[in-house]
Amino acid sequence: MGEGSSDEERFRRLIESVKDYAIFMLDEAGNVASWNAGAQRIQGYAADEIIGAHFSRFYPIEDIRAGKCEMELEVAAREGRFEDEDWRVRKDGSRYWANVIITPIRDERGHLTGFSKVTRDLTERKRSEEERAARLAAEQANRTKDEFLAMLGHELRNPLAPIVSALQLLKLRGDPKSVREVQIIDRQVRQMTRLVDDLLDVSRISRGKLDLNIEPIDLREPLAQAAEIAIPQFESKSQRFEVEVPPRELHVNGDDSRLVQVFANLLNNASRYTPEGGRIVMTVRATGREVVVEVRDDGIGIPPALLPRMFELFVQGDRDVARTEGGLGIGLTLVRSFVELHGGSVSAHSDGPGHGSRFWVRLPSIAAPAAHPPDTGADARADARADERVAAAYGRARHQHRILIVDDNEDARLLLAEVLESLGHHVRTAGDGEAALALLHEYAPDTAILDIGLPGMDGYALAAEIRKVRPAGIVLFALSGYAQPSDVARATAAGFDAHLAKPLDVHDLLDHLERLAAPHADRS
Repeated sequence: MGEGSSDEERFRRLIESVKDYAIFMLDEAGNVASWNAGAQRIQGYAADEIIGAHFSRFYPIEDIRAGKCEMELEVAAREGRFEDEDWRVRKDGSRYWANVIITPIRDERGHLTGFSKVTRDLTERKRSEEERAARLAAEQANRTKDEFLAMLGHELRNPLAPIVSALQLLKLRGDPKSVREVQIIDRQVRQMTRLVDDLLDVSRISRGKLDLNIEPIDLREPLAQAAEIAIPQFESKSQRFEVEVPPRELHVNGDDSRLVQVFANLLNNASRYTPEGGRIVMTVRATGREVVVEVRDDGIGIPPALLPRMFELFVQGDRDVARTEGGLGIGLTLVRSFVELHGGSVSAHSDGPGHGSRFWVRLPSIAAPAAHPPDTGADARADARADERVAAAYGRARHQHRILIVDDNEDARLLLAEVLESLGHHVRTAGDGEAALALLHEYAPDTAILDIGLPGMDGYALAAEIRKVRPAGIVLFALSGYAQPSDVARATAAGFDAHLAKPLDVHDLLDHLERLAAPHADRS
């Protein structure tokens, strides 16, 4: 008898000493009958404060009113066990997430004498789960946003294609009465195209799918191209533009087209937030380790609260001013992303509203690459190609091609056909793959331009079918709103000779026709 009592005492002391679990007894009515160290740590009550009190004291008031305490005891007594995870209340009123197990205690005759209650504090686990769920939700929201931006950019390119073709037709016709209108449309379409490209680039960067073509370049070249892009905007607002660039070469490792985008965005941003007649200056200096490009303006400036967020996505300055020139609040985000992908940095400063803005791009400089003797033959060939391109754009093409255009966008299809016919080519069109294949029984083109996003049979499948019908003697051009290297590679793998991006530039198409399709035209 004494040994049994000793075991019971040791067990009681063990329970009382446990600190990670609240382990205590309730009488039949649910009043606290015992209390251990873990219960005091978790619940906050000392034993003399809580013994004799009803266990509902640990529950939120809404649960008490709903009869949850009585329900738990009833279920435990009926089923032999009750387990729950929910919020409970500490002595100080704070809530914690608890795992609770209630077990009935019966005497040797089976009569209920009370309950044991074990409680674990799972607040940290609950918080971690909620943070993880929130993180997953945010990641899903970002993926949805990125997919939406990519789709939006792609869908906007589709209506741009016929607009660009119509504009090219107007240029080819050369009506002197509409020169000013054509110039305005051309300028606005170029701006719209840049905005669409920005949307696609934001999506690619967010998804880690942006490809860079890094090679040694003279930074003065992309700077000059960026200035050429921005000058029409400066002129439209009568803004003075000044450039200070060293006469010597400035060598960096870079993707030429992306750096053009960086500096064009900075210049366009400066123009957007500078009133008419303002001044914009781009200066370049080289130190031992880096090349620093500064773009400054005397425009509206940047409020101090906005300055730390200037390079965040969709952040813009004064919307009244911004709306006059358009903008999506993504240009500076792309600037930062592209510059950082080049191993550089970008920063901004303003003394506040009305005091203008300054932006700096810093890129690591490199030693001058080994000089190669000039290839005068290559230069001559390039000049000849340029001459042919201009001649083809404003007169008859050197070679007349038989061209099949397959595009489900009727405006884009017919306007592109009209552009090519005005240059002397013979053109037939189809709105889908089946119509195109049927047309091949009566028409033998030397060139086919296939939209990738065709309904039913897409452009890749159509290319494979055309190759079966005409295994040789036809040049296939893929036409798509997506133009990343992976898209080009997929088109090549599908049997296309070249990949063209929407909106289609007729000059690029003419270059490809002369280079790829001319031999086939000569044989036909």
